Amino acid sequence: MATTPMDVDLGAESSQPRRRDDGERRIAGQRGFSLKNLAGYIFLIVITLYSLTPLYWLAIAATKNNTDLFSSFGLWFADFNLVANLEDLFTRENGVYLHWIANTVLYAGVGGAVGTLISVAAGYALAKYQFAGRGVLTALILGAVLVPQTTIALPLYLLMSKVNLTNTYWAVLLPSLLFPIGVYLARVYAAAAVPNELIDAARVDGAGELRIFARVALPLLVPGMVTIFLFQFVAIWNNFFLPFVVLSDPNLFPVNVGLATWNFDPAAHELLFNLIVTGSFLAVLPLIALFLFLQRYWRAGLAFGGIIG
Repeated sequence: MATTPMDVDLGAESSQPRRRDDGERRIAGQRGFSLKNLAGYIFLIVITLYSLTPLYWLAIAATKNNTDLFSSFGLWFADFNLVANLEDLFTRENGVYLHWIANTVLYAGVGGAVGTLISVAAGYALAKYQFAGRGVLTALILGAVLVPQTTIALPLYLLMSKVNLTNTYWAVLLPSLLFPIGVYLARVYAAAAVPNELIDAARVDGAGELRIFARVALPLLVPGMVTIFLFQFVAIWNNFFLPFVVLSDPNLFPVNVGLATWNFDPAAHELLFNLIVTGSFLAVLPLIALFLFLQRYWRAGLAFGGIIG
């Protein structure tokens, strides 16, 4: 059968995606914009400003002395006093602030890393193994998520005092290793991210369960692990009541408890509000840096969790 030029043109046109002209683009743009979308954008902008305003105030307040902190407008600069605040902060009480920061990094870093491994191992076991009482154990973990951390601080203090671990690093580290919401997130993530066929294939090849978890499951769980680590790291970094209860040595304090002692000390005859504000601002910066550094993995974990849900 002879092929006509019309047939060739039609075939070429059908094999290539049709481009929209300017009029169609304008129509599509008009369809994409609406009052509903505008309201959504305005709502997101308001929420963003509401969330960032305290951080902005903290950055501005860190540049002021005690007098300007209370007499000047809170959302704008006065006399720039940041350098003097930093010098006073780092030298006060023989540089105890840097020691508090190091303690906080120790508590949050070690507790977050080890706690993440424990959460991922527990979540993987709940997701991939069939055993008696699995449903009851999952329900107990979900119930533990609903328990406020402040309600278990005093029982933890009593337990630590029984084994003579109060006023030690272990009094903060050991409770930080257990993160119920991390176990639940790891269970949900492992159920979808690790195929059962892959585990069965590894078993057929003769791999043991520990090797399957370490060599097969963990690489697939990295985005979820980063998400859990960030949540746990921030929770430990911001934890105030537990170290406040179980610690009495200032050299063991995390930064939030240490700064609070400068505010609570009734014997102090010097106002330290500018140092407290400056120290609080510096303590926020590592969290921001960590989120920015790990945001690629964190966003991937959240997106995958949304797909699972």
